[in-house]
Amino acid sequence: MNDADDQLKRCGHIAVIGAPNAGKSTLVNALVGQKVAIVSPKAQTTRARLMGVAMHEHTQMVLVDTPGIFAPQRKLDRAMVSAAWDGANDADLIMFIVDGRRGAGPKVTQIAEALSGRSEPKWLILNKVDIARKDKLLELADKLNAITPFDAIYFVSALDGEGLNELKPIMAAAMPKGDWHFPEDQVSDATDRAMAAEITREQLYHRLHEELPYAATVVTEKYTERENGSIEIHQQILVQRPTQRGIVLGKGGQMIKAIGETSRTELAELLGVPVHLYLHVKVKADWDESAEIYEGIGLEWSG
Repeated sequence: MNDADDQLKRCGHIAVIGAPNAGKSTLVNALVGQKVAIVSPKAQTTRARLMGVAMHEHTQMVLVDTPGIFAPQRKLDRAMVSAAWDGANDADLIMFIVDGRRGAGPKVTQIAEALSGRSEPKWLILNKVDIARKDKLLELADKLNAITPFDAIYFVSALDGEGLNELKPIMAAAMPKGDWHFPEDQVSDATDRAMAAEITREQLYHRLHEELPYAATVVTEKYTERENGSIEIHQQILVQRPTQRGIVLGKGGQMIKAIGETSRTELAELLGVPVHLYLHVKVKADWDESAEIYEGIGLEWSG
């Protein structure tokens, strides 16, 4: 890139917030152009702030994918909600993602009310327009805009890409002039070690989202490169009760085998090298009270 191009550079932070299951991570992945955040049918899948880096011409947009904002019950919940609002601090733009099909329930209206007192530029992004009624979308936009006036309102489908080609250049134009924060080919701030744990956790939720409660997490204990260039990964799946361990293992170990095979295939594709993945399930009743686990997830430990 020459000096003239440097003069055109823009870079800014965009906080992507919303209620659980609004499609925030799907939207971030679509804007980045590849997977940087895990998604699942289970609400509150995202646990910590994760930055996805999207490019448009001379502009770098650092998308801060945040946990869904909800009424916290546990210490882990409180840490997740705190991480979500912290991600909005000093953002150059806040994008409030709303599931256009579900409408403005209590969680959504509470977030809209909380946004009304913030000074950052705010856009309302109504997602899932491919499956939402068009007349209801307009009513929803009017209702939320009455709670807090948004600088702009856009209608998209993160899943099928509708509206994203139009949205991305507008986002880029809203960013301030300045040098990029990441190299051009970097798509996330997550380490390969952390991403490996997230991909296995995603498979847990995909396969067991009905049977397995939130009381499970994945810790990457060992991540080493072998002499032949392949990666060896050892992970612990932590659950809180022996019955949950049985659910994860499955009959004859078939469930954990399936989880491991799918995770290993995805990791090999992501890393571009063969992966040897070893999963172990451990009962640890108080894992969500461990400062070390919080640090590994990327959440602030409150003691």
